[in-house]
Amino acid sequence: MKRIIISVTNDLVSDNRVHKVATSLQNSGFEVFLVGRKLKNSPEISRKYKTHRIRLIFNKSVLFYAEFNFRLFLFLFFHKVDILLSNDLDTLLPNFFVSSLKNRKLVYDSHELFTEVPELIERPKVQKIWLKIERFCLPKIKYSYTVCQSISDYYKEKYGIEMGVVRNIPFCEKIEKLTIQHDNKILLYQGAVNIGRGLEEAVEAMQFLEGFELWIIGGGDIENQLKTRVKDLNLEEKVKILGRKKLEELAEYTNQADLGLSIEKNMGLNYYFALPNKIFDYIQAEIPILCSDLPEMSRIIKNYNIGAILESHEPKKVAIQIKLIFENKSQFEIWTDNLKVAKKELCWQNEEKILLTYFGNFGSNS
Repeated sequence: MKRIIISVTNDLVSDNRVHKVATSLQNSGFEVFLVGRKLKNSPEISRKYKTHRIRLIFNKSVLFYAEFNFRLFLFLFFHKVDILLSNDLDTLLPNFFVSSLKNRKLVYDSHELFTEVPELIERPKVQKIWLKIERFCLPKIKYSYTVCQSISDYYKEKYGIEMGVVRNIPFCEKIEKLTIQHDNKILLYQGAVNIGRGLEEAVEAMQFLEGFELWIIGGGDIENQLKTRVKDLNLEEKVKILGRKKLEELAEYTNQADLGLSIEKNMGLNYYFALPNKIFDYIQAEIPILCSDLPEMSRIIKNYNIGAILESHEPKKVAIQIKLIFENKSQFEIWTDNLKVAKKELCWQNEEKILLTYFGNFGSNS
């Protein structure tokens, strides 16, 4: 049985994409070993495949990346491995070097346009370092894929490489709607709580909405900032910032929502090309969606007619549009019916067939 070591820089708890990939590879006959990092507040995890989380001295800034990459290199080099699966640019360099030194197959999964995230755009010197790593490694990698066609096209134009597309789609499962009764309509955002996600505007919009609650599930750089803003606006009864949830818990919250939000702002190419996995989670839970007018996500919403496109990020206009969505009951029913069709097509059972083509040539036995 061939061993695949999958590496990420997170603590494995809520990375749904990596969990799906690991599960599919294990079910296909590979021995899967998933490696990430351990944080002080990381809850325990239990997976059917092997996991290891590296404890670090540094967990922020350049020192974190330097320490993690060095320790990941040592881990990969001194462990038995047949195939290396690197997730995103921040794990690629050690995987690339170990692949070369040990003559092992390397597969690269690009979850986003890493060098175009807002945090790097605002730090051009740091961005330049990551661009050098990208430029050095990517043209030499034979097997690679990403989350959407726009990012694939971008890399083809930039480096002349043929990067495949494996979208971040959930498993298609029969989900029974929870019978929990809420006094208010539930607006849901799940995912990274970072700048550019439209969360500040969503919180501000709640000042103008009665009969609604906003649930924010996830963790990130602006979580404390949002909590402070909620308190300043006296919105504690309307806005619930629920923190990160384990994968098995998240679906219970998603299932209770009435409208899913994916209202990222156009803050560089990474957000412009984004196709967030939360959109597909909403679809599986049969929740209509309000999303930004960005190409990848709006294409899904329009093609399947399962929600609305955000007209403005101005908080009062966000509130007005949300009110109109729920007042138009006939349109809402059409979206709900169309979601039943969309969820059957947009499921991991279909997407994993594409994923496995990147590993089929390696053979799981021998």
